[in-house]
Amino acid sequence: MFPLDGTRRALDPGSVLVEGSEIVAVGPVDAVDADPRAAGAEVHDASGRAVLPGLHNCHLHSGLLRGTAESKALWEWLRDYVDPAHRALTPEIAETASLLAYTESLLAGTTSVMDMWRHMGGSARVAERLGLRATLVPYVADMPGYDYFETLATNRELLEEHHGRADGRVRAWVGIEHLLYCSEEACRGAAAMVEEFDTGLHTHSSETTYEVEQSLERFGRRPIAEFEHRGMLGPRSVVAHCVWVDDDEIEILARTGTGVAHCPCSNMKLASGPAPVAALRAAGVRLGIGSDGEKENNTLDLFDEMKFASLLEKVTTLDATAGDPWDMLEMATSDGARVLGLDAVTGSLVPGKRADVITVALDGLHTTPVLHGRDFNVAAHLVFSSSGHDVRDVWVDGRPLVADGAPVGVSVAEVRAKAQAAAEELFERRAALDS
Repeated sequence: MFPLDGTRRALDPGSVLVEGSEIVAVGPVDAVDADPRAAGAEVHDASGRAVLPGLHNCHLHSGLLRGTAESKALWEWLRDYVDPAHRALTPEIAETASLLAYTESLLAGTTSVMDMWRHMGGSARVAERLGLRATLVPYVADMPGYDYFETLATNRELLEEHHGRADGRVRAWVGIEHLLYCSEEACRGAAAMVEEFDTGLHTHSSETTYEVEQSLERFGRRPIAEFEHRGMLGPRSVVAHCVWVDDDEIEILARTGTGVAHCPCSNMKLASGPAPVAALRAAGVRLGIGSDGEKENNTLDLFDEMKFASLLEKVTTLDATAGDPWDMLEMATSDGARVLGLDAVTGSLVPGKRADVITVALDGLHTTPVLHGRDFNVAAHLVFSSSGHDVRDVWVDGRPLVADGAPVGVSVAEVRAKAQAAAEELFERRAALDS
């Protein structure tokens, strides 16, 4: 068992005791069994499985474009595929996209997502139904030509109607789509809304060299410096990507306490480049991990992200000691919770936190051999060998959401059929707009 409590210890074997929605004891099996509160408790035998906190996806986009927006650089990809789909999107299609993304995430051991999407009242309903934690962030854009995105007004509606729902599992943040899509007025309005609602702010930045060039040309500042000028950075802000940040921008991120969502698979697939994760970590920047959307990944499996985050850090630094498995596990669990402002609630298996727990099977050929004692190798297996398909059980707030690899209370066949029909409708609507 991996508490991921900052000690980098594994309890082999270990046990966690849950009462209601809360963890009340963690330790060696014999010690937890001897706890008087364990008398009469229901026992879930996780022999042959790793037990760890649920994973946190710090940057996700719900969507239905998987496999259709390929072999394009970022800005061409946005113009030709993504933005036209936004024009054709309806609230009903958007809700089904979230149903697909959140179910897929749960099955892969992700208990908490930060989703930047549109028409997010439907996303809130899906999250409440499925039981996972969801931080909902509308795409806000106000520059000419982007009137099909969300607005500060619709972001306000989401905050007023859904923030704090489902016993706090569903939260709303303020979202700025992109520096080049938003005016300074919109950015300052977003920052003011964060203060008004005591919530967080999420945006993209420094994903490509083009963005940096455009920021310098238009504003006379690099993107992170421009966001600081607009009052958008701070301990309640999270910026996705941060691939092309220089030393001064890394210092700004660290000084302001701004979190970063690292999306290695998306950055590689879109040929955006490798984020300077080692430098960000050395500067003390809070780092979480994100899948980005299904269209630029093409899965929402954070086990994949941990592996590629490690390998990308190794190959870009030419340092085989970089990308340590424990660093990756922390980025996906306790550090991810910290980035999302959830670390007082979840992210590690310690008494007093909510019971967000997953089990991962270790009985496959790809995770053989499993070694104990001096040669303990399960942390490496989880990062380099395992996948979301190995997840067997998921609990959030002590409630079972996945049991023996199947979702509880929702049918995979139903989710897939709805997503298939919604995607076909979306592409028909997009084609009609193009004609």
